[in-house]
Order: sequence, then C-alpha cells, then structure tokens
Amino acid sequence: MENVLKNFTIIKQEISDKKNVKLVAVTKTFPINHILPVINEGHVDFGENKVQEALEKWTSIKQDFPKIKLHLIGKLQTNKVKFVLPLFDYIHSLDSLKLASKISEQQTIKNFKPKLFIQVNIGNEPQKSGVEIDSIENFYKKCVEDFKLNIVGLMCIPPFDKDSKPYFTKMRELSNNLNLSEISMGMSNDYMEAINQGSTFIRVGSKIFGARG
Repeated sequence: MENVLKNFTIIKQEISDKKNVKLVAVTKTFPINHILPVINEGHVDFGENKVQEALEKWTSIKQDFPKIKLHLIGKLQTNKVKFVLPLFDYIHSLDSLKLASKISEQQTIKNFKPKLFIQVNIGNEPQKSGVEIDSIENFYKKCVEDFKLNIVGLMCIPPFDKDSKPYFTKMRELSNNLNLSEISMGMSNDYMEAINQGSTFIRVGSKIFGARG
C-alpha cells in the first residue's frame, strides 16, 4: 500500500505544473482496499474497464465519497448502457452511432447526462474500436445534434509498437478542428508525451497500482 501512495505522489508531482491535466487512476482488476489509500488522499478521478466489476466495486464507495468521478475507459456494449448511468460520470469509449443512440435513450430515462469522449481509431487498426479519422466530424455532429449528447472531447489508444507522438499530434489537430476542450490520451508508458501534445486526461494504472495479476 505504501508503494501505491508513493507511486501516486510521484506522478502527481510530475504533472503538478499542468493545471488543466486530470489524472484518471485506472483501477481495473484491483480490489478497493488497494485503491483506498489514493481515495483517502482526496483523489477523485478513477477509471474502470468493465461495467460489472465497476458496479460491484464502486456503487457503495461513490455514496461514501460523493466527489468521486468514475470514468469508463473500456469498450461499452449497448446492452450494458442501462447499468452505466448514473454510476459513470465520464465515458471515454463512444465508438458507434448505435452506442450513441442507446446512451441518448438512457440519459433521458435516467435524467443524467454523462460527459463523453469519442474514441478515435487513430492508428487505423482493424482490431481496435473507434471512429475512423475521416468520419469524426460527421460523427460528432450527429451525436450533438441528433442525439443531444454531451461530447467533451476525443480519446485514443495509439498503436502499441510505434512512437505515440505523431498520433498524439494528430489527435490535437482533430480536437482543434472540432473546437473541443478535452483530449483523453496517454497511459503509464507515454503520459508525459501525451501531455506535451495537449492531453487533458491521462489514464494511468500500472504505474500507480503495480502490475496486474
């Protein structure tokens, strides 16, 4: 547990002069007792990949710590959307119009509008989710105008085996074109580069909590 707090403190110090950058501490697979030291430090932004795991872990914790903001950073299946609101404050993985339609329907039913990032397939990788670069503008307009979604920014996961910088640079360009204020990019291995290229939300897990089993 001491290591978790030490790791967390080091990263917070690293980004302390970046006032507009939020650190999303990615807690997937880690039990709450492993995460509590960071919660007790007053940190509020936490990320999960799987809806079921998040429901079990965070439902009561969010009642005890109402300032916590929970971020869904993994792929969201349309049949899980009804469980996601209002537990998750942010969804980083909006990747299809079908999902956009379902979120729109549920936000009306639940009277809760999550903050959404459009996931961009920035490396044009067939095995990855995300909207193609050429389709981003039309996708964004449809989400905002037709589905009345609260799109705050773009998100990406660059190819693992390549230099992230050109992909981060492209993300900044896409974000500027849409006049969006937030970009979700950068993980444990490349978050400082992401910040240098304009990221406002970095998603860091193993560098805080250690290797996953």
